[in-house]
Amino acid sequence: MSDVTTPKAKPRVLVADDEQVIANTLAIILNQAGFEARAVYSGEKALEALDGFQPDMLISDVIMTGMTGIEAAIQTRAKLPNCKILLFSGQAATADLLERARTQGHEFEILAKPVHPTDLLAKLRA
Repeated sequence: MSDVTTPKAKPRVLVADDEQVIANTLAIILNQAGFEARAVYSGEKALEALDGFQPDMLISDVIMTGMTGIEAAIQTRAKLPNCKILLFSGQAATADLLERARTQGHEFEILAKPVHPTDLLAKLRA
């Protein structure tokens, strides 16, 4: 019998942002920091990725073309209740959308854009 333990799987993080450079950059940073990260470029694509990727965390921009990050977060939580959600935004309209979600019983943590990689990694590891 071997004393070698199976390495713990890397936490999976799905990054959704309609600004592809931001999504790709965050995914690269997370992959280099020991996560298994994948970038998608819309709320709809985030939902499509849930079944195959099974993320432990969704990091999403709030304001995206089509489905908002909040809508994607609500549907993600319904489908994967243990998936942590972290939203980020650089736009003032976010406050109204978050408040509307709160009144419907959905509570999400939000970071202001631009997100510094050190702050993001600290949140993910907390």
